[in-house]
Amino acid sequence: MPHKMLKLSTLAILVAGASQASAAVYDIVPVDKGNEEISKTVKDQDYFLEAQANANKTPVSVFTTGIKPSAEGDNCFTGNNCNAGSYDVAGTARRGTQGAPLSDAVAFNQNRQFVNDLSGLYNYCRDDLGYNTCDVWARSEYFGYGYNVDDEQSGQGLGGLQHIQQTWKNNYRSNAVALDNGAAVTTKADDASAYPEQGIGTLQDKTTDATLEGIVGNYSFGTSSSAVFNNNGVYPRAFAKRGFVNIDGTPAALLNPVSGDAFVKNMGQTMANGAVKTTDGLLIVGSSSFAPSFTSDPASRRPNTDDINIGLNFNDSDDYKVFKDCATNPSNLYSTFECQFSTFANEAAFWLVDASGNVVKSGVMGSNLAAVDKDHDDVSAQASANAVAMVNNVPVAVGYASRDTDDSYVMQAAYFKPNTDLTTWTQTFIPGLTITIDDGRRNYQYTMANDVNANFKVVGIAKSHKADNRSYPQKMFIYDNATGQTKFLDSSVSSLFFRGANGDAEAINDHDQVVGWVDSETKNQIDGSERRHRAFTYISGSAVKDSEGKNVLESKKTYWLDDLTNAPELGNASIANSYRIISATDINNAGVISATANYCAGGYQNLTKEAQCSVTEKQVAIKLVPKSTDAVIQERAKQEDEPVKRSGGSLGILALTALGFIGFRRRK
Repeated sequence: MPHKMLKLSTLAILVAGASQASAAVYDIVPVDKGNEEISKTVKDQDYFLEAQANANKTPVSVFTTGIKPSAEGDNCFTGNNCNAGSYDVAGTARRGTQGAPLSDAVAFNQNRQFVNDLSGLYNYCRDDLGYNTCDVWARSEYFGYGYNVDDEQSGQGLGGLQHIQQTWKNNYRSNAVALDNGAAVTTKADDASAYPEQGIGTLQDKTTDATLEGIVGNYSFGTSSSAVFNNNGVYPRAFAKRGFVNIDGTPAALLNPVSGDAFVKNMGQTMANGAVKTTDGLLIVGSSSFAPSFTSDPASRRPNTDDINIGLNFNDSDDYKVFKDCATNPSNLYSTFECQFSTFANEAAFWLVDASGNVVKSGVMGSNLAAVDKDHDDVSAQASANAVAMVNNVPVAVGYASRDTDDSYVMQAAYFKPNTDLTTWTQTFIPGLTITIDDGRRNYQYTMANDVNANFKVVGIAKSHKADNRSYPQKMFIYDNATGQTKFLDSSVSSLFFRGANGDAEAINDHDQVVGWVDSETKNQIDGSERRHRAFTYISGSAVKDSEGKNVLESKKTYWLDDLTNAPELGNASIANSYRIISATDINNAGVISATANYCAGGYQNLTKEAQCSVTEKQVAIKLVPKSTDAVIQERAKQEDEPVKRSGGSLGILALTALGFIGFRRRK
């Protein structure tokens, strides 16, 4: 009698909650109520005529990436200076699929840089995600959401990698907008003054994609694609992506700090991932190209031009000389189709920005590796600083760097510390995350650090390597520099982190509270079905107390955020029951969390974890504000019915969004 059991369990929760003054630990605060303003921001932009019908009926998906740091002493759990309204949320609004993530130095962290066409997307999904929906996902990521399955080349999809690659002939329409608390952010890439390059042409309006990665004081920062230019009837980009900083609404570009190489300085990418205030200004960390990564294998770096379908093909003659000439003949950068697909080796980088937006110092944290692995020359050196914090008044950045295993370059979790005057940095690989290769097989595909706090605690991920045509999970870790120990968040820590679960530890605050997402279903992934995932918090430090000194969140315990926002006494139509939280992306020291959630107007049908929505769900940005008193945790009931398994043919936009969410990581 599963349905009766479900009703009784829900009723029991309602009865139990009725006696509580306040059941939820966190209040849910929509960053933009109902997604109306964000929808308008994106809807007002032009789309390709073929895709406009889809644009008019497709909801906007919103991702959060970070939250503004709180002032010293702020604590919303105790009610001490809880300035919740001032903690702005950074993020991105997108209507279509991204094709290639702006937040990754190389797409989906594949350092061979081969995820650049339809087959590359499919192979990545099959080999690294292991789902049976890969054909649907790959086509949606390539041709755009809502593409015509009977005529894939019709251009009716929203977003997608093909539209980016067809820009040379067809121009481009923006698909991703950077957001500061729901308001669109201007990036320097939208301004013609950001392009000192000669002979590039006339800037085309609303042709950039952008993501805001964080907000610190009156600074915001992130990464944008180049604008598109009209150059005698073709439409080149100046570069793939570039970091930016916005000071009180005035944007500035974070230029490539490499000197002397015109090709790298012009077309090489930069990314702004994390930042921290210092006595001299804002220290921004990220990544920057330092050398081209052209190789002797043309197939490894160039997409299939049959997929692009604009009547152009790469020149394969003379050891594909035209493609390689982009690096040695910069005068042809914006008049040669092949140059638009230039690839680079990337290094961790920093920029020190003063109060006027001037970059007063910049540089790369060089590792002395060759740009291309000499033994396996289809693999480039790749490194990135993903976050930074002040540890004993010294900035410490974390991310990953390439290591030479004598078999291949691998991307491995690392931290970076400055030597003197921020001009040089020392790179150290994090213990316990070493990538080994035995008989051609790795233990991990890559490992990387996502965030660091003032206590020098580091959180991140270790993506296990494929074996026997199935995907191994993405594990989460916490590294404590004081002890030199790395601990994995697995079943020994909590039953939420069951064996084989995929997850992402995205952020940690100075109270050692961790947030992220993890699979919420335990069904065996061998069957190829996509698992749902939900946001969690793990209290790795001391218990979290309220204003009366009572423990609200216990030390060394893990919680679903859906449970901590559950308020059964308010009923099904409450704000608390209108959201199911996909991912927690950041947490400040006041305890306020930025998160991405599914939103059901009017509330889900019941209070269970996997309740259905009677209307169209939207993906929205929210923040979770702790209550200072009377908080009582009441776990949501579990759905007794077997969840409906998704099939490739019925995969909807939120399912596709969730599948692509693994590739959309917050950078802080």
